[in-house]
Amino acid sequence: MNVLLWVFQAALAFLYLSGGYFKAFKFDELASRFTALSHGGWRAVGVLEMLGAVLLIVPAATKWTPVITPVAGAVLAIESLALAAMFARHSLNLNAE
Repeated sequence: MNVLLWVFQAALAFLYLSGGYFKAFKFDELASRFTALSHGGWRAVGVLEMLGAVLLIVPAATKWTPVITPVAGAVLAIESLALAAMFARHSLNLNAE
């Protein structure tokens, strides 16, 4: 069971690391399609995701304050929910008539 959790943790870290890199360094492509955040906002979200991805693996693997790992997971979950809500709000036409 422990090995399975490490595999899921590493997969999530890879997904957040690659997504964070795209948001932080390739934001011209992203900002042209989705204008709800400025360039600085996309960069901040990308850096947060990359930092969270590192904190999902490193503290638990090195046994250096492993309590940071679930905190990083919770922060990434909240960030994902906030981005999903923002995307839903700005991509759909939700005007009340």
